[in-house]
Amino acid sequence: MSDIKRIVLDVLKPHHPSIVELSQRLSVLQGTSGVNISIVEVDQDTETVKITIEGNAIIFDDVETAITEAGAVIHSVDSVSAGKRLVEEVETFQDR
Repeated sequence: MSDIKRIVLDVLKPHHPSIVELSQRLSVLQGTSGVNISIVEVDQDTETVKITIEGNAIIFDDVETAITEAGAVIHSVDSVSAGKRLVEEVETFQDR
């Protein structure tokens, strides 16, 4: 099986822990080299966030466990890159 190099998740989380704390929890997972979290929407009790994780061999089960332990839930896996190297998406005329 090929290693996951990048994964993009749509996550619903409570206000606590903050995105700073959650990013720190995720960044220390084995196989992870970087984490980016952006707030997409804020409600009274929750935040919808986009989480992008990159690394040389991301272990999805560990990511899912860390997110769940933070009281959050993965709504969807929006993108996955796997293999020997990252493949960047090419913008087409239709994407503009």
